[in-house]
Amino acid sequence: MESTWQHTTVLLQEAVEALLTRTDATYVDATFGRGGHSRLLLSRLGPQGRLIAFDKDPDAIAEAARIDDPRFSIRHEGFRHIGELPARSAAGVLLDLGVSSPQIDNPARGFSFRNDGPLDMRMDTTRGESVAEWLAGADVEQIAEVIRDYGEERFAVQIARAIVARREDKGPLATTSQLAQLVAGVVRTREAGQDPATRTFQALRIFINAELQELQQALEASLDVLEAGGRLVVISFHSLEDRIVKQFVAKHSREVFDRRAPFAAPKEMKLRALERIKPSEAEVKANPRSRSAIMRVAERTEVA
Repeated sequence: MESTWQHTTVLLQEAVEALLTRTDATYVDATFGRGGHSRLLLSRLGPQGRLIAFDKDPDAIAEAARIDDPRFSIRHEGFRHIGELPARSAAGVLLDLGVSSPQIDNPARGFSFRNDGPLDMRMDTTRGESVAEWLAGADVEQIAEVIRDYGEERFAVQIARAIVARREDKGPLATTSQLAQLVAGVVRTREAGQDPATRTFQALRIFINAELQELQQALEASLDVLEAGGRLVVISFHSLEDRIVKQFVAKHSREVFDRRAPFAAPKEMKLRALERIKPSEAEVKANPRSRSAIMRVAERTEVA
């Protein structure tokens, strides 16, 4: 039973306080996870408020089914699908980009190098290709590119060569332990306290779930879904995600001049950056997995 794996929502109070501007409006929890943010939001919404959630993970959908509230609904889809909601229909969009603790701690999901399990890593186990299936057919260049670009791993080529050599000698990798042990044999130096396989597992998870591409799509979609004054709140957990969010907010927080028409009025900015928040020392002490979190808050400007 998954209930044996507990999840502590990161920046719970801070995210809901930043997101909620009206109690009678519609909000979007684009990454339901195990429902921490959603439950707190619902407790603060009035009778006319609405909350629409999204998640790809079947376990998250099952958890959401436990919420008996007519103001709440969830879609078994990735957060890029928020663009299908009506334009200007939401007063806030929340994206919590972290992998939930049950996903990490459950060996059957294959996200962690600490527990042996099938080498899967799919957020949605009902569709798509697992990491094991992809590694069984990818060549050295493809594997190295993924590990380098999404894991910022300087030993990416050596790891890729070792994966392909192992595949040709003993067959494809099938479990998390096999991959972790192989990487440990290649990566001889690593930052203090970091497992040699950390960057490789991160890279493969991001790639197999197209996480960065989906994030970019969801951010762009939020501009259409948010009403004027609506809040965009994004919690990221590594530099690749945060860089995308930071650049997106910066891009849409300035007026754009058309050089081909120097006398034309500039296009108005679409967002206003409000806050950058990190977990408190107390939260990090209570939940070490929160230590890398960064929350960025922006507000949708007036919509023409």
